[in-house]
Amino acid sequence: MKVQCPTCQKDVEWIASNVDRPFCSARCRLIDLGEWASGNHAIPGPSLDEALMSEQHPELEQTPPTHH
Repeated sequence: MKVQCPTCQKDVEWIASNVDRPFCSARCRLIDLGEWASGNHAIPGPSLDEALMSEQHPELEQTPPTHH
């Protein structure tokens, strides 16, 4: 079976020996990872910050430091 590399659109064989699948190369895989890390790719929906702020999580509240 052939798929297109998500980064460069080159045809890629979907076989077990292709360790970079669905990408055509380690370079394309790293380019995609960089896009996710920089925030250029995202899963739709509220951000983690928004989700945390909309719920009560007492275990996440910081307590002020105590001075002795």
